[in-house]
Amino acid sequence: MGQLRWLPLLALLLLLRPPGVQSADPIQAFVVPHSHMDVGWVYTVQVRQLLEEGRLEFVIGGQVMHDEAVTHLDDQILQLTEGHGFLYETFGIRPQFSWHVDPFGASATTPTLFALAGFNAHLGSRIDYDLKAAMQEARGLQFVWRASPTLSEQQEIFTHIMDQYSYCTPSHIPFSNRSGFYWNGVAVFPKPPPDGVYPNMSEPVTPANINLYAEALVANVKQRAAWFQTPHVLWPWGCDKQFFNASVQFANMDPLLDHINSHAAELGVSVQYATLGDYFRALHALNVTWRIRDHHDFLPYSTEPFQAWTGFYTSRSALKGLARRASALLYAGESMFTRYMWPAPHGHLDPAWALQQLQQLRWAVSEVQHHDAITGTESPKVRDMYVTHLASGMLGVRKLMASIVLDKLQPQAPTAASSGAGPAGHFASVYNPLAWTVTTVVTLTVGFPGVRVTDEAGHPVPSQIQNSTETPSAYDLLILTTIPGLSYRHYSIRPTAGAQEGTQEPAATVASTLQFGRRRRRRTSPAGRRLVPVANDCYIVLLDQDTNLMHSIWERPRPVQSSSGPAASARTPTSSPDVASQPRGAHGRKQSNRTVRVTQEFLEYHVNGDVKQGPISDNYLFTPGKAAVPAWEAVGMEIVAGQLVTEIRQYFYRNMTARNYTYAIRSRLTHMPQGHDGELLCHRIEQEYRAGPLELNREAVLRTSTSLNNQQVIYSDNNGYQMQRRPYLSYVNNSIARNYYPMVQSAFMEDDESRLVLLSERAHGISSQENGQVEVMLHRRLSNNFDWDLGYNLTLNDTSVVHPVLWLLLGSWSLTAALGQRSAVALQHRPVVLFGDLAGTAPKLPGLQQQEAVTLPPNLHLQILSIPGWRYSSNHTEHAQSLRKGHRGEAQADLRRVLLRLHHLYEVGEDPVLSQPVTVNLEAVLQALGSVVAVEERSLTGTWDVGMLHRWSWRTGPGRRRGDTTFPSRPPGGPIITVHPKEIRTFFVHFQQQ
Repeated sequence: MGQLRWLPLLALLLLLRPPGVQSADPIQAFVVPHSHMDVGWVYTVQVRQLLEEGRLEFVIGGQVMHDEAVTHLDDQILQLTEGHGFLYETFGIRPQFSWHVDPFGASATTPTLFALAGFNAHLGSRIDYDLKAAMQEARGLQFVWRASPTLSEQQEIFTHIMDQYSYCTPSHIPFSNRSGFYWNGVAVFPKPPPDGVYPNMSEPVTPANINLYAEALVANVKQRAAWFQTPHVLWPWGCDKQFFNASVQFANMDPLLDHINSHAAELGVSVQYATLGDYFRALHALNVTWRIRDHHDFLPYSTEPFQAWTGFYTSRSALKGLARRASALLYAGESMFTRYMWPAPHGHLDPAWALQQLQQLRWAVSEVQHHDAITGTESPKVRDMYVTHLASGMLGVRKLMASIVLDKLQPQAPTAASSGAGPAGHFASVYNPLAWTVTTVVTLTVGFPGVRVTDEAGHPVPSQIQNSTETPSAYDLLILTTIPGLSYRHYSIRPTAGAQEGTQEPAATVASTLQFGRRRRRRTSPAGRRLVPVANDCYIVLLDQDTNLMHSIWERPRPVQSSSGPAASARTPTSSPDVASQPRGAHGRKQSNRTVRVTQEFLEYHVNGDVKQGPISDNYLFTPGKAAVPAWEAVGMEIVAGQLVTEIRQYFYRNMTARNYTYAIRSRLTHMPQGHDGELLCHRIEQEYRAGPLELNREAVLRTSTSLNNQQVIYSDNNGYQMQRRPYLSYVNNSIARNYYPMVQSAFMEDDESRLVLLSERAHGISSQENGQVEVMLHRRLSNNFDWDLGYNLTLNDTSVVHPVLWLLLGSWSLTAALGQRSAVALQHRPVVLFGDLAGTAPKLPGLQQQEAVTLPPNLHLQILSIPGWRYSSNHTEHAQSLRKGHRGEAQADLRRVLLRLHHLYEVGEDPVLSQPVTVNLEAVLQALGSVVAVEERSLTGTWDVGMLHRWSWRTGPGRRRGDTTFPSRPPGGPIITVHPKEIRTFFVHFQQQ
C-alpha cells in the first residue's frame, strides 16, 4: 500500500507523542563539524592535544563503519575490538558514542553491541523513507532501543535517528545556485586543482550575504526542531570527503555563527560548535522521558518507491564468501596459536612473527566489513584491493597453522612436502576450532582411486572415495572424523595399489554412480509417480525421475541403532503419522515424522539497465520489472551412493542441447556408522550450488517451493545474532524488491507442524514471494547507463561463477530450534584441514600426543580465544600515567594476556534446556592451557573493566531515574561464571607462567 501502510503507525506515534520540554529559551543548535572519509585513520602530532582540549572526539572507534545488513556478529565485534584496542593503546581513550550514519538500513544487533562496548548513546540515519517521514511527524526519531528481546533493558541504548537531511549539510540555499555551507567545494582526488579552485565552492560569507546565510541556516534548524522532542537540535556540518580544506570552512562558518548568536533573541536560535558527545550530554541532562523501541530492526531500506536497497544483500557474492572464509580461518588460527603458547610453547616458532600473521588477517577481515566493501558496492578496483588483502592475510595464517602442526611433529614424521619420484601418500591434520566435540565429514582431493586412511594410532578410519566434482582426473576422498574441542586429528592417506595381497587392510569404500538422462522442464507434471529415495537415519529425500527435481523430504523417526547401509535401501513413505503420535528424537525432542513437498529450481529476474526505459538495478538497488522466470529448460541428475555419504547432483541447462550447465545443486546426506554420535551431521542436508556465468542484467535466485503453509512469512537473522519476523507487505510499487531481506547466517519458514531452516556461509537476499516458497538470491550481473554509476564504475558486471553453500534442516519447531543454532556455528567454523605429501613408509604417525580438549556446554559458544598482543595495562590508571610520560610504543606485546569471549546462543524460551543460564568453571574449562590465576571481566572490546563501567541510564518511565545502572550486578571476578541467554561476556584470563 506504499505510504498508506504507515498510517496506523503514524496514528499510534501521534497518539503517544510526548509534550517534550517546553522552554522560552531559543532553540539550541549543536553544530558538529565532520568528514565522512571511508576507510581511513587520521593521525597527526596535534591529535593528542585536540583530544585533551575536547575539540576532537573519536566516535564509534572501530576500524571501519561496518555495514549492518550483511556482516556477521563475530566480524562486527572484531573490527570494533581492533579499532578500540588501537585507540586505547595510542591515546588512552574509549569511545562512548556511535555515529553509524551511512550503513544501508539498521540492524537490531548493532545497538546491542554498542551497549556491550560501553557506549552511552547510538546515532543512525538510513531507514526507510516512509517510516522516517512518519517518525519525523510524530517527533519519534529519538528513543531508547531495547534491541534484544532477551537482554531487553539490560543492554538498552539511547538512539537518535537523523532526519531527512541525514548526515550532510543541506546543499540547497535559496539565494545561490551553488551548494550551501561547502566553502571548500568538492574534493578532487588524487591531484588537487593547481589554482586551488575546487568544483562547486559555496559563495564566501560577506557582510552583503551574511544575513541570507543566517536566515537559511536558522530556517533549517527550526524545520528540524519540529521533528524532535527537545529544543536541542543536532546540526551536522559536513558530508563525504568534506573538510579537506578545513581552514576555508571555518573562516566562513565562524563569522556566520557569531552573527546568529548576536541575534539569537530575534532569530529564536543560538548555535555552538560541538562534538557528538556535547550534544548527547545536553540531551541527557534534560532528564526527559523517552519512548521505548522493541527489538525490531530497520530493514529493508528504501529511499524512493523504486529505490529498494536490497540488491547489495547479494552483490559480489564471491567477495562475501571470501570474507567469511577469511573470518573463519582467523578464528581457527587465533585459538590454535593460543593453544600453542599455553601452557608453554615447545617449539621453534617465533611468537612475534605469529602475531604479525594474525594481525594482518585481523585488519583485512575488519577492513572488509565496511559498508562499501562486503556489501559489494565498491568499484572493481577497490574490490580487487580487498581480495588481495584477504588472500595475503589468509596465506600468512595458513603458514602459521602449518608451522604449529609441523613444530609438534618429530623429525621423522611427515613433512609438508616431499621430494623424489613421488609421495608415498598424503598427510592431513584436521583442527576443530570449536569448543565442542564435532563429528563431520571432511573432503580431500587425491590422485589415486584406491585409498586407505588411518589415524594417529594406525587404526582405520571410515572413508569413501568417489569421482571428483571439480577435477575429472582426480578423486574426492571423504573422511568421517570426530574431533574434541580445540583439538586435532591426524590422518595418513596411502594408495592401496602397493599393498601386499592377503593383508586385508581396510580401504575407503567406493561410491557407485547412477546417472539419469536430461529431462525437459514441464509446465505440469504427474504427482510423483516414479520416485527415487535417498536416505540416511534422519531424512528420506524423494526425487522425481520424470523431472529430475526434488519431490519431497520425509523427516523419519530415529531408530534405536544407526545403520550404515547405502541410501538405495530406503523405501518411499506412503503416509505421515498423526501429529499426536510423533516420536521423539535425541534429548526427548519431538520429531515431526512428516513428509513435506519440497521442490528446488533456479529462476532469474530480468532487470532494466537503461535509465530512459525506467528504474534500474545496480550494486545497491534491486528493481525487478516483473516476477522471476525459470532459468533452465532441462535438468540432468546423478546419484553417487556410498556407505558413508550419498550425493545428489543436479545440473540445470538453459536448453536441451546446451553443452555446459549454468546452475547446479549438489546435495549430500551422511550415513552414520555405529558408534558415532552425529546428531548435527545426520539432521542436515548439505547443499552446494553453482551459479554463473550469468547473462547481462540477470539476478539469479534459488526458489524452494514447499507444502508448508507459511502465509508468506519468513524469519531471517540479524547478523547471526537474533531472528526477525518478515511478513510479506504489499506496496503500490516495487513489492518484490521491498520484500527482500538480508540473511547473514540463517532463515526459516514454518507452519503449525514443521519448520524448514536454511543455514548459510555467506550473506544473501531472501524472500517469500508466494505461500510455501522461499527464494534465495545467489548471484547478480548488471550493467546500466546511469551517470553516477558509470562515474564510479558501479555497474556490477560480475562474470564470476559462485559456489554458495546452504544447509537445510527440516523438522519440528523444538528439534530445529535445538539444533539450528549449533548447526549454524558448525557451518561457519568447519574444521580446518592442513594437507601435505607424506614422506616415508611408517604406517603410524610418531610423536603425536593428543592435547587435552577444551569443551563448553552445547548452548555456549567460544566466540574468541586469542592472544591480542596489546601493549597496554588493563589497569586504566597505570595506562594513563604511561601515556602521559610518553612511554607509548615502548612496551612489548603482551603474550601472557588471553582474550576469552563467550556467547550464549539461545533466546529465553527458545528451548526448555538450552535456553537456561549456564554456569561454567573457567579453571576447569581451560585447564588444558594451564592454571588460571586471574580472570578479569571486560567490556565487549576489552577496554573497560566492567566494574568501572557505568553507562548512562535514560528515563523511560516513572520507575526509571537518571543515574541507575543498566549493567546487571555481578559477583567479584573469579573463575566460576554464569552466562544467561544471549549474553556475550568478555574476559582477560591470566595463566600461571611455566
